[in-house]
Amino acid sequence: MYAILDIETTGGKYNEEGITEIAIHKFDGHQVVDTFISLVNPEIEIQPFVVKLTGINDKMLQTAPKFHEVAKRIVEITKDTVLVAHNAQFDYRILRTEFRRLGFNFERKTLCTVELSQKLLPEAPSYSLGKLVRSLGIPVSDRHRANGDALATLKLFKLLLSKDSDKNILKTVVKAASLGELSPRQLDIVAQLPSATGVFYMHNKDGDIIFLGKSKNIKRAVNQYFTKVGERVRKIQKETKKVTYALTGSELVALLKENEELDRNKPKYNTTSKHKLFSHALHLQVTKDGYLALEPSKLNGKINRLTTFNSILGAKNFLYKISEEFQLCDKLNGLSEAKKNCSKYDEGGCLGACIRKEKTKQYNARVQTAVKKYSLDKKNQVIVDKGRELGERSVILIQNGIFKGIGFCDLNHQINNIHILESIITPMKGSANANHIIESYLRKKKVLKVLELED
Repeated sequence: MYAILDIETTGGKYNEEGITEIAIHKFDGHQVVDTFISLVNPEIEIQPFVVKLTGINDKMLQTAPKFHEVAKRIVEITKDTVLVAHNAQFDYRILRTEFRRLGFNFERKTLCTVELSQKLLPEAPSYSLGKLVRSLGIPVSDRHRANGDALATLKLFKLLLSKDSDKNILKTVVKAASLGELSPRQLDIVAQLPSATGVFYMHNKDGDIIFLGKSKNIKRAVNQYFTKVGERVRKIQKETKKVTYALTGSELVALLKENEELDRNKPKYNTTSKHKLFSHALHLQVTKDGYLALEPSKLNGKINRLTTFNSILGAKNFLYKISEEFQLCDKLNGLSEAKKNCSKYDEGGCLGACIRKEKTKQYNARVQTAVKKYSLDKKNQVIVDKGRELGERSVILIQNGIFKGIGFCDLNHQINNIHILESIITPMKGSANANHIIESYLRKKKVLKVLELED
């Protein structure tokens, strides 16, 4: 017996959500034998984005029953059933949380139609409920309402049952009631973690770091590792006895700290690699006419590498961007195969280097300006970003184009005085990977400021 379930919630902080609507169809494998559908008054406000998504608003729920008034019916209709939901981990956690607030331990086995679909429908273009049922020709109405989504899940589940001819998947995918739920020990660990940016460390019973990672929300990241499925994460969940963390405030500092400490600690469950984080670069070339040209290509061992990328597409897209920004010539940079002038010349986006109309000195000065802006090569600078608390700043020191380390300070003179700055910096290993992290981050995101140091 199955209980096909869908829940709509208020949204909000993890484990503080409330149920706004619930739909359950009791299914015996052939037909629906019982149904329960109800709005629920969560006694807390619904997040605006959820109102927009579901159409359920606070006014609609004023006269709806509270959860404790429908709890008995939920227990009865789901008794001796397996809960089936699309992303069952979410719906089951919400139900368990609501029952826990009432002092009741609600336990059922669960079956996730996302996981079933991934196994039985491996060619599906997407496993989100809406896109999946649409690709299968399954009609769905009242999307993002509990009953509409529950009925779509029911139709999807019937299809999956028919495809599971040898029944092996149904035997192996059904989870124990506690899977996807945090154990009391894990709940205690997560409760003590901050919802802030930094690096977290998972320790085994001997205190060894078995896994580390960076996140803009440490609490959420660790919680996700405790609730994920898969052989590797199950081992992490089983062995983790304690989680510590280091706040950074800045996401860029967290990325650099993660990179450094992965290399130092080599945790056994991190899929670290000795290879470079990048595979392509912009290389500086000089044409026979003396123009500087930027070539996006695979790493070639040449010393005229300017800035790095993890794909040729990323390198080309960036070259298009700076060509537009600095009026660089597409033909010189290999982005155009025009026999004469590039098309940008006709549009005013190129000043004629492609037909030797612009002087090399003038053109090359713009290339060098572009290079200086986006490459760390030979630079002496301090990158200043958010700190760990109000009034504090994080600093990243670059000397002669090499990453030297990170630090935190409260006063401007600590940044402006190089001797003080060097004393508060925690030295780190400069590497091509560290430079790649910094350059690629600065291409896409902003920091508070970048200060040039005197040579």
